[in-house]
Amino acid sequence: MITHALSATSFRDPAGFMFEDDGTLFRQVNRTYRGHYDHLIASGLYEDLTREDLLVPHEEVDSMGPAPELVYKVIAPRPVEFISYPYEWCFSQLRDAALLTLAVQRQALAHGMSLKDASVYNVQFHRGRPIFIDTLSFETYREGEPWVAYRQFCQHFLAPLALMSLVDRRLNQLCRTNLDGIPLELAARLLPNRSRLRPGLAIHLHLHASMTRSVARNPRAPSGRRFSRHALLGLIDHLETTINRLRDRPAGRGWIEYYQDNTYTAESIETKASAVAAHLDRVKPGRVWDLGANTGRFSRIASERSISTISFDLDVDCVEANYQEVKRRADPFLLPLELDLLNPSPASGWLNQERPSLLDRGKPDLVLALALIHHLAFTGNLPLEGVARFFDRLAPWLVIEFVPPTDPQVARLRQSVDGLHHRYDQSHFESCFGRYFELVNSQPILDSGRVLYLFRRRSG
Repeated sequence: MITHALSATSFRDPAGFMFEDDGTLFRQVNRTYRGHYDHLIASGLYEDLTREDLLVPHEEVDSMGPAPELVYKVIAPRPVEFISYPYEWCFSQLRDAALLTLAVQRQALAHGMSLKDASVYNVQFHRGRPIFIDTLSFETYREGEPWVAYRQFCQHFLAPLALMSLVDRRLNQLCRTNLDGIPLELAARLLPNRSRLRPGLAIHLHLHASMTRSVARNPRAPSGRRFSRHALLGLIDHLETTINRLRDRPAGRGWIEYYQDNTYTAESIETKASAVAAHLDRVKPGRVWDLGANTGRFSRIASERSISTISFDLDVDCVEANYQEVKRRADPFLLPLELDLLNPSPASGWLNQERPSLLDRGKPDLVLALALIHHLAFTGNLPLEGVARFFDRLAPWLVIEFVPPTDPQVARLRQSVDGLHHRYDQSHFESCFGRYFELVNSQPILDSGRVLYLFRRRSG
């Protein structure tokens, strides 16, 4: 059946749009974009970018889109496993996405084209690395014109990277409420004065913000000054240098040393890892989400089995370390992301549909929830029944570790809770989860007092 459901995430570009046909995503290329699309293909740019895994490849298909009066081509892009957002990325992920965008722009210029927009949402992480996903972002280059996407690049990439590097990594969360990038004036006000001593930031952020304010106060016709291709390449080089000189700013707090500071022995960690591996081999899931993954130690048990795995954690140091390990291993199956499970990424944008919420972007076949339940119960003050209901909504299979009230980690969390808290013990845990799941297996973790459970969602 042809549903032709228009994608709520792709409607701003008059060159074309995404639509869904019987569960498959397609992109209609409108006739207004014909010349640019033909140049993209004929110039060899598309072939070069896809060969180097810089651009998602596509196939031209014989299909009629939902607006046949506008259509030139219909293409089927290769699917990306999971759509993530910049405020879910660590510093190095955002930096790699920025450098990818500049590399794509440099290649485009070499083939007589240029990026007409430089949105961070045109980049996704696929098979362990960033990749450009918007085929219709390219336009034929006109000699003498400036890079029209320059301000957008600075707002979407340079501003958040500078704030994360020089102020606080949590400032990437400003991207949640600024879907068109962090305003340059705001970034300039938040950055420390010493940032003005860095030539790249002085030019591309501070001076750029000042010029933007000046133009807003005194709009006037363009000066007609030409901007040569050589100058454009120099701009790209300077932006690359500026971004490469920004350094990550470790938070110096949190849970990155968790497995060196807990009740596990080396033997108990191996027992836990073996049990997780056995459960994965039994269930054989296609997609796994590891919630509270720390640095991804147990996520990698899944990714090493060629299972598409998303490794979520709240601690930015953990996500950064996890991503660096993904790069070191060239792991194509693991995606580390930042997630506050008590406040996950909401739906946002136009009609609250332009950027779907976390739970609307996909569901796993199996969830790993290791050393997590006590954080939800005490840090979040969530009743166990509500936690069980959440996991029931999320996946049909669950591997979850129960940490007993006597555990030192639980004791620390309980000390920070003022007043009464919800009931937390193993019997109540099993009762609450038993309402939604069938118990398949439970195994004590050697010398730890903890128990690892494999649950299957109850049918109906």
